[in-house]
Amino acid sequence: MNIMNTMKTMKLPSFIKSVSSSEAVLFVLFVLYIIFPINTPALFAPYVDSALGMVFMFCVTVALFLYTNPILGVLYIFVAYELLRRSATVTGRAAIVQYTPTQAKKDVELKAMNAPTYTTLEEVVIAERAPIGVSEPITFMDSGFKPVADKIVGASMF
Repeated sequence: MNIMNTMKTMKLPSFIKSVSSSEAVLFVLFVLYIIFPINTPALFAPYVDSALGMVFMFCVTVALFLYTNPILGVLYIFVAYELLRRSATVTGRAAIVQYTPTQAKKDVELKAMNAPTYTTLEEVVIAERAPIGVSEPITFMDSGFKPVADKIVGASMF
């Protein structure tokens, strides 16, 4: 009874007085989730680690900022980050992102695999003697020669 009287006589800031009991419970749960290494269940992790899960967490964040204490909304941002990070380790997406090489590294590896090509003697000669697109256009001559062929009907042995 003595403790209750001292708590009533203490002047609490108006900020703490405005916090409802459900907000206080959420605050404690969020702090405990951030502090302790609680793994995301394997059944629940793929749903969190998806685009729909991120949209849902964004909507919850906006709702917390609009309808509860803003400190709870800020704390939920950290909780959502931890939830995404822990879910990514369960689903394996973190390892995929960590060990996937960048495009610059891929380019270096591919350049090392493909040895530089050298111009061969044939290519040099053809480039000098028959340059494509540089030579004169082909001209056809019209002559009066008409080939004559005999009729070959019945020429086979059968």
